[in-house]
Formats: sequence, C-alpha cells, structure tokens
Amino acid sequence: MIDELDPSGVDHPNVVVFLTDDHAQWALGAYGNSEVRTPTLDYLAKTGVQFDNGFTPIPVCSPARASFWTGRMPSQHGMHDYLAGDQQEVAAVPWLQGETSLAARFKAAGYTTAMVGKWHIGEQDDTLADFDYWFHQYGPPPTPTKFAGAAPETTPAPRGAFDRHAITDHAINFLRSRPEAKPFFLFVGYFTTHSPWANHPERLVDQYRDGDFTDIPQDSTYRFGRLTAEALYATRDNPREAVAQYYGAISEIDEQVGRVVDEIEAQGLSDSTMIVYTADHGLNLGHHGLWGKGNSTYPYNMLDESIRIPLIVKAPGRILGRQRRAEHVTLCDLHDSLLDFAGIRLGPFEGERLKLPGRSVMPLCRNEPGEPWSDTVFGEYGDLRMIRTPRFKLVRRYGADPGELFDLAGDPRETTNLLGDSRYADVEAELQERLDAYFDRYQEPRASGLGVATLARHNSDEAWREDGKARLTASADWITGA
Repeated sequence: MIDELDPSGVDHPNVVVFLTDDHAQWALGAYGNSEVRTPTLDYLAKTGVQFDNGFTPIPVCSPARASFWTGRMPSQHGMHDYLAGDQQEVAAVPWLQGETSLAARFKAAGYTTAMVGKWHIGEQDDTLADFDYWFHQYGPPPTPTKFAGAAPETTPAPRGAFDRHAITDHAINFLRSRPEAKPFFLFVGYFTTHSPWANHPERLVDQYRDGDFTDIPQDSTYRFGRLTAEALYATRDNPREAVAQYYGAISEIDEQVGRVVDEIEAQGLSDSTMIVYTADHGLNLGHHGLWGKGNSTYPYNMLDESIRIPLIVKAPGRILGRQRRAEHVTLCDLHDSLLDFAGIRLGPFEGERLKLPGRSVMPLCRNEPGEPWSDTVFGEYGDLRMIRTPRFKLVRRYGADPGELFDLAGDPRETTNLLGDSRYADVEAELQERLDAYFDRYQEPRASGLGVATLARHNSDEAWREDGKARLTASADWITGA
C-alpha cells in the first residue's frame, strides 16, 4: 500500500524522466567529453545536480530498465538479460509478475502517467495498465498510442521513412492533452544511441567526421573474454564513422530533450517539475578494444565504460542546483529518489517485503546533512556478480572462469587481473565477504542469478546455456580465427 495524494492541497510536483539506451557517461560534455555537442544536457547538468558516479546494476537493456521500474536488483525481480522480441516463447513469459512498477505507484498516488519510446521489459496488459498514455517505439513500426482509451490525432511519417521525432511528438502531445488538475509522471525512452551506429541525420553526423576522438582511449583488445555480439559488427571496420554516428545520435537526443524542456517552460511548469536524464547502462566505443556493453564479450564484462551512466537531476526551487556530487548512486537509488521527491511512501509491510536496495538521493540534492553515503556499488549479470569500491573491483563468475580483481587506482584501464595474487588475498577475501552478504540480503531464490540457467529464457544468446554459449563461441571464433 502507498499513500495517496493529500486532498488538502499539499503540493505534489511533476516528474519527467529521460532514460536513454546505451548513452555512456563518458559521452557527454558535462562529464568531460571535449567533442560531443550536448548544449541542452550540459545546461541541465550545470543548473541542476550532476552525479559523477552514476551506475547501472546490470550492463544490458531489459534488466537494467526493470531495476529502474521496480527498484530491485535482477536477483530480486528475475530479469537477467535482454528480451528478444521476435521469439514467441520469450514474449509469452509473464515477466516481472508480482512486481509493482514505479508508474503504478505514481498512478495509485493520483498522478497521470505516460510512457513514450523504448520499454523493452515485456508488454503484458497489467503492466500497460500502469500508464494513462502509451506510445512504444523501438524501430518501425511503432505500437498504437493510447490516452484515456482513445488515440490522439498524429501526422504519420512519410512513406518508407522512420519518424525520428515521434517519441518527442508524443511526449509533447501528452503534456498538452493531460488533465491539468492532476500532477503527472512522464517517462521518455530514447534509443537512437543503440547499435547499429549508422544512418543518423547527416547534418549532425558530418560535424564529427573530422574529430580527433581523443576522449576514447586507444586500448589494446580486452584480455579477459572473447569478442562477441556488437563487438563483431562491421562497425569495427570503420571506427571513425561509427563514433561520428554515435556522437550524431547523442546530439539528436539532445535536440529532442530540448524540445520537451521548452514545452515544460512554455507551459509554466519549470518550477513544479523535476527533470531527470540518465541511461540504462554504458557503452564501449573502442574502449578496451570493444564495441558494445556487458554482453560484447564472453564471458560477460563489468568494465567501467559498461556500467557508468550519466545521472542529472533538475528541479528549480526544490533541490539545490549547480551541484556536482561524488556519491555513488544507481538506478535503484533513482527509483527510491523519485518516490521520495513526489512524497509517495511505501507502507511499512510493503517496504520490508520488497527489501529495496536503493536509497533516496533527495537529501544530497538538497545538500542536507545525513547518514554517510556508501561508496560501494554492487552489480550482476546472470551468474556473474560484482562489487566495486573506489579502489578495487571484484568480478566473480559462478558458471565460467573465476573472474577478475582490479586495482582501479593503479590500473584504471582494468588490464591486470589480480585475482589469486597472494599480495591481494586479504582484499579479495574482504570483497568476497561483502559481496556474499549483499546478495544474501538482496536476492530471492526464485529469481537469483545463480540459478539463471533454470529460469525463463530471455533470448537465444544466453551465455549460461550450452546452446547460447556455442553461439557466442562460434562468433568469437569468426573474428579470432580460432
């Protein structure tokens, strides 16, 4: 149970969340990239609160999004890999059954709720019922729009063309047609930064083709896994063009975010609306010799470029703007923060049942004193688990090789595996103990990643299954000549 809106007139602010697919933290001007042009996002970061240490709990699309919506780790909600939409057996699974989404909590609290763009965590009727307005697009053709049972009038894209503005158009349509007497929660999911990195607007891509791309380290090829998936795309044959396309996609998203921000300002809603910009996970674009994220190698990786995400929060008059925060925060923390910001509270029994691992960042955004913030981040991917401190990262695999231990202070590019090195035995033991304790608390037996091979299938490439492992190994053989 959750509290409903106070009918006495207490203020309940609006919330707009932009969650972009594959937008790595390093690929944003506010985070130090010297070439990509993102004036809107840089403005939000400058005038809002920028978290320099944002992380995803899992570096792949569907389960990362599930963690945002539920506030729970994959070993709690049970989704551990991307969902393949073209497989009937995947589509038939009641994903996230029994979970309560962020949208459901906002709706129950009296908010009008909307989702436009990429969803990618299953489309059961009970999930869609959490939204008053729905427009799903992840490549053509889009699903129908709904709003209070009727689709708004829209102008279709030219025949044979992909409508690059559809997501933003529907976000603005929602803002203009929503019930004005109620606060709203709007989720906008952009995806153009996802592979393949090609065919983005020429007017945006061309400005990057002569770039130096000095922000991307010239790393040697990753030593602790074989290349697979996106890492084997033809992209690697023309990396400069791929980077130009990716940067162009980021600039395109920046423009679209600006359109929504302009609409919010035009309606006089800036002072009553929180705007959040983040991503589901990071991306390597030549970093470590890789193209892709956690599943671009076999075994899967938890490289910093795969797990670091941008996280920007702006809410004039409600939080202290023009801050850069060093605390380590995750998508699970963001889930709790949005509920806290809107004044939505879980009932005591509900909170204990869910065991949400996140913590609201609202006190940080207001620069209020409080309990010390943890500098440790935990993550997982199937039967892989990770603990990361500012100094060390332990990646433990329970179904393949033992894993890795990196000294991030002396080896920030994660090139030397210290696992089993007697000099670091005490460090390894301490991190392992903390990792075990965390997942002992934040896992459910029915959903644990350690039993992922017995759970419902997400796609045909799952590395923890023999047929999926064979596919990944065969693709790696193609590129290595093995």
